[in-house]
Amino acid sequence: MSRSASSRANRRGEPPPSPEPLPAPALDSHTHLDIVLGERPADDEHGEWASDAAVDAEIDAAAAVNVTRLVQVGVDVASSRWSAALAARHPSVLAAVALHPNEAGAGKATDDALAEIDRLAAQPRVRAVGETGLDRFRTGPEGWAAQEASFRAHIDIAKRHGIALVIHDRDAHEEILRVLDDVGAPEHTVFHCFSGDAVFAKACVERGFVLSFAGTLTFGNAGYLREAAALTPPDQLLVETDSPFLTPVPHRGRPNASRLVPHTVRALAETTGTHLEELCGTLTATAERVFGAW
Repeated sequence: MSRSASSRANRRGEPPPSPEPLPAPALDSHTHLDIVLGERPADDEHGEWASDAAVDAEIDAAAAVNVTRLVQVGVDVASSRWSAALAARHPSVLAAVALHPNEAGAGKATDDALAEIDRLAAQPRVRAVGETGLDRFRTGPEGWAAQEASFRAHIDIAKRHGIALVIHDRDAHEEILRVLDDVGAPEHTVFHCFSGDAVFAKACVERGFVLSFAGTLTFGNAGYLREAAALTPPDQLLVETDSPFLTPVPHRGRPNASRLVPHTVRALAETTGTHLEELCGTLTATAERVFGAW
């Protein structure tokens, strides 16, 4: 596709083509397939979810480029239930369940909602609690106390079930570390869509946390992310899409999908000076250490 044709496609928001397959199996450690394929209306619990056939087609498209393992992530009770059900039926998918921090900030982290996340976290193919954390961008100060209470409750759920914690951190680096240092982080703690600089990355790495990089790593103005990735030990790196958001270059602005994660893997290999096939193997090994075997 010519540059001008690509620019027009970007403006129209058309799904991008799949990239060249990776030379070895890799993964997407954080995707929202329900949103990629048409989430039910947020305020209508009787709305329709994506069909099994559409979900399977999306997973197959990722496998065709050697992205053979996915972690499907819930952000509220309904999507967490859906994520757990998908993982239970699909061998390529594991699930993470949680109430998103902005849900918590809006008062939705009720006792009943947290009890349901706790129940789901006990299912055998639910391998993480997340995405949870703190968001100082979309939630104002009036919701910060509720966010932190929910974050602490999610940390407790992850520790009691012996599964990973997946953190959403937006404009809250120091507050996140304060809470984790206070209560103690689970053995496996992942910073989803890592957004900090090299100084923050070093603080996370020293604590043993895993940093997951999304398509933002490929953005022209993200030199600080590439610097952070370059100093992170290979066995503390993961890669993700956060699809349908954060689509990597060269398709920024178009819908993201797990099949596009090779763009980010290649950028990570270049940033870290790692052979691409070796990096695929390291990412897979780290994912299995964090989430368990698929």
